[in-house]
Amino acid sequence: MHIRYYCLIALMYCAVFAGCAAQNQDVFLADQRKLGREFATFVPPKKFSDNQTSPVIAPQAAGSLTLQQALATGLMHSPELASFAWDVRAAEARELQAGLLPNPEISTEVENFGGNNEMQGFKSAETTVQISQLFELGGKRGYRKRAAELEKNLAGWEYEIKRLDVFEKISTAFWEVLAAQERTAIAESLLKLAEQSCSSVAEQVAVGKAPPVEEVQAKIALTTTELQCKKIKSDLQSSRSRLAEALGTSGPIFEKAEGRFDAVAPLPELDKLQAALAESPDMLRWKSELEKRQAEVKLKDAGALPDITVSAGPRYFNDTNDKALVMGFSVPIPLFNRNQGERQEARCNAAKAEEEQKAGFIKTRSDLTQTYQSCSSAFALAAALRDRSIPGAVLAFEAAQEGYRQGKFSYLMALDAQRTLFELKQQYVDTLADYHVNKAALERLVGQSLQ
Repeated sequence: MHIRYYCLIALMYCAVFAGCAAQNQDVFLADQRKLGREFATFVPPKKFSDNQTSPVIAPQAAGSLTLQQALATGLMHSPELASFAWDVRAAEARELQAGLLPNPEISTEVENFGGNNEMQGFKSAETTVQISQLFELGGKRGYRKRAAELEKNLAGWEYEIKRLDVFEKISTAFWEVLAAQERTAIAESLLKLAEQSCSSVAEQVAVGKAPPVEEVQAKIALTTTELQCKKIKSDLQSSRSRLAEALGTSGPIFEKAEGRFDAVAPLPELDKLQAALAESPDMLRWKSELEKRQAEVKLKDAGALPDITVSAGPRYFNDTNDKALVMGFSVPIPLFNRNQGERQEARCNAAKAEEEQKAGFIKTRSDLTQTYQSCSSAFALAAALRDRSIPGAVLAFEAAQEGYRQGKFSYLMALDAQRTLFELKQQYVDTLADYHVNKAALERLVGQSLQ
């Protein structure tokens, strides 16, 4: 008789622990896009301990920093990206929790004791020990586990989206530093030329070959150039700080950025980029999102079916030393609450997700078209400035300088030619910066390099 009791309890425990096996496979990320796949990123450990801290490895200072070095450093040390990595681990933990069975409950009940006459003390007591187990019906556990699995996949896509965002942020900051360095070099050249012009005009005035007003004009031009040079150098420091922030460091770890700033190439056709947009993480995430919402609908529908609690255990009679088996079950009566509200809410959320997917696709496609047009315009303008405008301005500047030395042109004409040349050079730098920044945005949208 004892054996039957113990076997019953053992079978209930086996039912509890069945299906609770730990998942050993470490599936961390969604399928990475091609862009930046060669660079490692921070991956948190699968098991977290209370006294665990994320390893912080300070990047080594470098004399010059290339774009590849910046991307390798930033993707590994970006706190923004690392926080999304922990979101993935948290989603894995929720998936694990969703698949667990409810814990059994043990209860003890003593009856018929502490009375009078024959019921005094525990002589006539009846002791019942029961183990109760909740059994979820309607496939709730499977639907709950599926929803948690899709939520984990969605967290992986959000991580991939953030990885590409960080990739774009680093690229943009790097090109802005290169542009600021070019502007600084141009400003320093212009300042040096202004100093030389001021000295030359002073000499011309001293020997009576130029009126004194030209010396005043030259000094004004020098002062203006000095102020502009200071501002441009300040902008360079700001750009360096933004790049350091994108790299996940407290300050610049490099002396200068190094790269082919003037290297531009024609863009692929817009139709090809629009076709590639379907494989971007911004679009692919919606598959997991919609599947997750549908899984939640099934889970809430299953909630309309009540669960059963089964209990069983032995009862001991002290007065006769007999034993007996007690069993029972309980189930809620779905008279009023059939989970109507949550079922309706789940369907509304699923419909909302479909509309959000449509809106997201329209916006992403529009962003791609606008960015493509901006990048194409910057490419065409850069080519025109490089091949036609700047060479012509150089010839005009040289002719004006020579004409001023020979007394054929006034200082204002020479100054105007100088200003035109350097404004075109600055415009060329600004245009190249627009090209590289928009190109980085295009690569971010399609999730792959344009080269």
